[in-house]
Amino acid sequence: MNSKRLSRIGSEIKKVISELILESIKDPRVSDMTTISDVKVSKDLGYADIAVSILGDDKVKSETLEGLNNAKGFIKKELGQRLDLRHIPEIRFEIDDTVEKGMHIEELISKIRQEENNE
Repeated sequence: MNSKRLSRIGSEIKKVISELILESIKDPRVSDMTTISDVKVSKDLGYADIAVSILGDDKVKSETLEGLNNAKGFIKKELGQRLDLRHIPEIRFEIDDTVEKGMHIEELISKIRQEENNE
């Protein structure tokens, strides 16, 4: 399938799921500090790998992921209603920790700069 079309479908899925997390998913396990950072759709539209960025400790992350996995049926139904696709891809959530890694690297750089200024 055309990579532009896959990218467009991925961005539409990202938009819909982001709206659902903000407005419709009422599971208390799903943290308010949850964002969809990326969606990759397989070439055959069989799977959508959804990278989820969750701010909080490991417990919050695992509970949010569990809540999202429980809501897969609802999310897939909503995707079917909002998107004009013959086949809705199977949803797979994965935690994206690039934001936390970036913050950690930023802290390390700040420490190094501070040590250099103290010398």
